[in-house]
Amino acid sequence: MYDLSQIKKLSSKYDSRDHKQAARRWQETRTKMITEDPNLLESYLTSENEESRKNNDKLAQPEVIGILPVRNVVAFPGTITPLAIGRKRSKALLADTAPDDSIIGLVTQRNPETDQPNFDDLYTVGTIASILKVIKMPQGSINIVVHGTSRFKILERVATKPYLKAKVQPLDVETVTTKKLQALIVSVRQSANRVIALSPNVPEEASVLLENIEDASALADFLAAHLSLEIAKKQELLEELDPTRRLEKISVILVNQLEVLELSHKIQSRVRESIDKSQREFFLQEQLKAIQSELGEKDLRTEEIKEIRENIAKAKMPKKVEQEALRELDRLSKIPPVSPEYSVIRTYLDWVCELPWSIQTKDQLDINKAQQILNRDHYNLTKVKKRILEFLAVRKLNPTGKSPILCFVGPPGVGKTSLGKSIASAMGRKFIRISLGGIRDEADIRGHRRTYIGALPGRILQELRKCSSKNPVFMLDELDKIGADFRGDPSSALLEVLDPEQNNSFTDHYLDQPFDLSATMFIGTANYTEPVPPALRDRMEVIELPGYTETEKLKIAKKYLVPRQLKEHGLKKSQLAIKDEALLTVIRSYTREAGVRNLERNIAAICRAVATEIAKDEKRRATIDKKDLAKILGPTQFESELALRTGIPGVATALAFTPVGGEILFIESASMPGKGQLQLTGHIGDVMKESAQAAFSIVKANTKKLKIEPERFSKFDYHIHVPAGAIPKDGPSAGVAMLTSLVSLLLQKPCRPDVAMTGEITLRGLVLPIGGLKEKILAAKQAGIKIVILPARNKKDLSEVPKEAKKGLQFQFVKTTNDALKIALNNE
Repeated sequence: MYDLSQIKKLSSKYDSRDHKQAARRWQETRTKMITEDPNLLESYLTSENEESRKNNDKLAQPEVIGILPVRNVVAFPGTITPLAIGRKRSKALLADTAPDDSIIGLVTQRNPETDQPNFDDLYTVGTIASILKVIKMPQGSINIVVHGTSRFKILERVATKPYLKAKVQPLDVETVTTKKLQALIVSVRQSANRVIALSPNVPEEASVLLENIEDASALADFLAAHLSLEIAKKQELLEELDPTRRLEKISVILVNQLEVLELSHKIQSRVRESIDKSQREFFLQEQLKAIQSELGEKDLRTEEIKEIRENIAKAKMPKKVEQEALRELDRLSKIPPVSPEYSVIRTYLDWVCELPWSIQTKDQLDINKAQQILNRDHYNLTKVKKRILEFLAVRKLNPTGKSPILCFVGPPGVGKTSLGKSIASAMGRKFIRISLGGIRDEADIRGHRRTYIGALPGRILQELRKCSSKNPVFMLDELDKIGADFRGDPSSALLEVLDPEQNNSFTDHYLDQPFDLSATMFIGTANYTEPVPPALRDRMEVIELPGYTETEKLKIAKKYLVPRQLKEHGLKKSQLAIKDEALLTVIRSYTREAGVRNLERNIAAICRAVATEIAKDEKRRATIDKKDLAKILGPTQFESELALRTGIPGVATALAFTPVGGEILFIESASMPGKGQLQLTGHIGDVMKESAQAAFSIVKANTKKLKIEPERFSKFDYHIHVPAGAIPKDGPSAGVAMLTSLVSLLLQKPCRPDVAMTGEITLRGLVLPIGGLKEKILAAKQAGIKIVILPARNKKDLSEVPKEAKKGLQFQFVKTTNDALKIALNNE
């Protein structure tokens, strides 16, 4: 092998001799170098300027030369080009060429598909070349290496057989050095060096070569020969004799090619970084395996797969689910740990193995013990306790029976959630509670599909996995506060969960396999049933938990609330005593609710005040009486409604039911000069507005019977207002009170102050039944009402109201609005 320095020495040695023998020896040496390393010689030959190449190739150029058609290549002066010779005319040309006078003309074909080209098939401008090497191949083909020397143009066609011969005219290239040309050379060299640096297949010697080419024409020919261009564009550069214009075209081509190479280099760098990282991780994993093998440790990957397989067997899942888990495990064993899919499958298998497919607690079916637990934890609630004991009795007689779906409906603070805990304790089951308030995404119930990043099962399976039992008491709290939007309707997803006929094959989107929920006892809670979808409400057995009476609240406070708050505040029974009179005052004057939540807060405030005094060593024990409450709790929050009521005509007292218990409403009516129009205010809903319109129509239709002047409806406007306008109010049960308020105004007769009423009315004057009877009666009793007007069809429901709530009240059952007016206005 010859390096560039050796070629330089040989060149200086032979260039000083001007005779034919020295030139021939130089040609032989050059041919030997080509055979050993053609790229190195090409770099050397093109690194010399145009004048030196002319001195090295002083072989005579005759006027008539043989033409060698070439296809898919354009030979440029100063370049080394290898060619494969296979056509007969080309072989004849080589055979007729003298060894010491090997000058031929290389002309490119216009169409490379032409097999026997004539002069019409060739371009008119070509390159005169000397043959450096002829190599005959065993298959009969001939390979030659030629060196381009100068351009020529075909002037006259001489012969076509046995090969093409033509009279040619050499084309001299004259270079005029200008500042523009010098700047162009510098720019082209910089672009070419950048292209060489970004091109992986170009040798490093090419950069040295560019620096050694001084002649502008030689630089342009070298670059044109090595650029990736179409044959037609290369031929165009060959035919361009002005080096300046040639370099300008090459400069544009280099800039375009440089942009492509830089973009390609950037993409390859990113790909290479990713591949290098993966290869590095793979290499480290293999090294780790080899180290573990040398240390006698087991393969962690194999152990992991084995452990998952054992967990699948221990889970005792259904056969179809087990087959799916084993199929995913087989996929996991074939995926490299660095793959993102690996963690997805691994997480899925962990969930499948940890779900309680066959794990459940044993039910405690001792009916008497369960009754003791329920009575210990909750006061009264007879209806609910009876239903739980019935369920336990049925389960004892039929252990494979389906669990019922219960729904506790009642105001806040009556013990719905704590009742679920007591049921779980009585049955010996685990207890789960999830709050559905504000849930708007169906995926919270059914989970996400595994195609999503960070997918998880729904809340149902998540909680079952946490408790590790398939038969817990599962409380779905706040069913009436579920929302719905573009992400789906969670209440629709609960239809399958809360249906005993379907939940034995509940399918979560993430698990994508059926899970049996039939052993789970679901209990729903709601403040009221109207917002719960009818289809969902139909699947549950609704049990109403009404509000507590004063006596019930007092007993709950003494038995449950006070002991619990004493314990939470670090007090002993001997350190604090709260008299019954004080507790009753708190119930009547500081709280007004159906439950006992605010009552417990006030008891906690009393405990905090006493604990502060004991901690300061100001007292050792305290007894709280009625007179001490104002100092601890402040002024009373509620007063008897009788103090607010006056005997003004146009005011009637109505009973209403709200999610937090019963309330009394004052319906006020007023008249003013006008044209008989009706105005309604007080933030009332559409149903209540319709009740007011119906009452107004009944009064106008019965002016004669009610002894009201008809012209009053043409000369006056009427306004019905329900106070507490910031609170939304709706429902039809205030119809009787609105009618009574209007008649009282028109007759100028005040309503009895100790009468409250409720009932829906029709245009025929009938009074229809209402709901929430116990809550309304409790509200009437707290307000000091003596007479309660109720629809006659609600008489049967009065038996469910506790005797204590009915004590001191007189109930009047009416069928028509006339009956209600007679009682309320004390008018015969």
